[in-house]
Amino acid sequence: MLFFENVKLALVAIKSNKMRSFLTMLGIIIGVSSVIAITTIGNGANSVVSKEFDAFGKNNANIYPNSSEEDTSGVPSQFTLSDINALKERFGDELRYVALYMNGSSEIKIGRMTGQFNISGIADNYMRITGVDLLYGREFTTNDVENRRDYIMIPESAAKKFFGRDDVTGQALSININNKLREMTVIGVYRPRESIFSRLTSNTSYTVYVPYTLWEDRPASVLDIYINEGYDVQKVLDKIKSYLALIHKLAPGYYVSNSVESQQATMSQILGILSASIGAIAAISLLVGGIGIMNIMLVSVTERTREIGIRKSLGAKTGDILVQFLIEAMLVSALGGFLGAALGIGAASVGLSMAKVKVSIDPTVVLLAVGFSALVGMFFGLYPARKAAKLDPIEALRYE
Repeated sequence: MLFFENVKLALVAIKSNKMRSFLTMLGIIIGVSSVIAITTIGNGANSVVSKEFDAFGKNNANIYPNSSEEDTSGVPSQFTLSDINALKERFGDELRYVALYMNGSSEIKIGRMTGQFNISGIADNYMRITGVDLLYGREFTTNDVENRRDYIMIPESAAKKFFGRDDVTGQALSININNKLREMTVIGVYRPRESIFSRLTSNTSYTVYVPYTLWEDRPASVLDIYINEGYDVQKVLDKIKSYLALIHKLAPGYYVSNSVESQQATMSQILGILSASIGAIAAISLLVGGIGIMNIMLVSVTERTREIGIRKSLGAKTGDILVQFLIEAMLVSALGGFLGAALGIGAASVGLSMAKVKVSIDPTVVLLAVGFSALVGMFFGLYPARKAAKLDPIEALRYE
């Protein structure tokens, strides 16, 4: 009963000085709202980055020679079609996709329209693995790749610009591949997925796909690999690297790998550290708010010295006075915490909604922020409460 009575007294004291109480809470409100807003925005950014990586496929990876390792064996360390065949035979169940990583660029001109094609060499089933939407035509087959057919897949935007329509399957165009002008036939039109990286690409530049075998017998420095679902990506990559080093007669650690899964983990860790660091800096304002609470509580003790003397003369113990002022300090801080939580959630929601990012509120962070604000109030309210509790009742009654 005494606890609820102290809560009522604290609420009366807060209501009697509304503006002063609000200004006292302001530091706590700013601190809590900043922590929650920053954490929520950080979670939103992390979800956006995760979505972008998911679009590439978490099981996608590259293998390439370690630039820090010096090859003195005289054995070629680059990859050829024979390596692709060896990997398919050795790791058939574990590999869903493997190809030499080939790319290039070519100026394109059709009629009066000009632009640039960024050419990527791929194998069959690449589009299905990456989840790109195929609007018209088909993707490459194993037969297309093995027979080095002059087929090309272009994006919808390029079809509209150069041909004035969406479905341009069967159309011919000339591009330069591996320093050789080729007459290509469009067999598919695709729509690239929206990405935060899309804005970095020039409007006159288009990514097109051709069979990687069109680079003929040119070796590649990188292997493009996709591990089958259900397998540990890193373990399979380690086995492939060891096998490649063995057949190339190189040191076991000569080849290294880089997977989408590891890149995503690294990016999530960086964003988490950044969010936590900025949140910690914002939390400093909670300490400033705590000092404000201590200052106002000391003023309150001075203003209510006579009230304290009356309560003590009527039988209130030192502990009762201590608890009364401690509860008042915690209540001021906790109310500021709740207001700050509401403000932080609102600000983060508005900001993320404007950026068209899904809002994800972490209840644990909200509870911790509000709980910590109450602890700040208790810590900084302890000194004023002890000072009030130690007042001599006779001296307090004489106070004017």
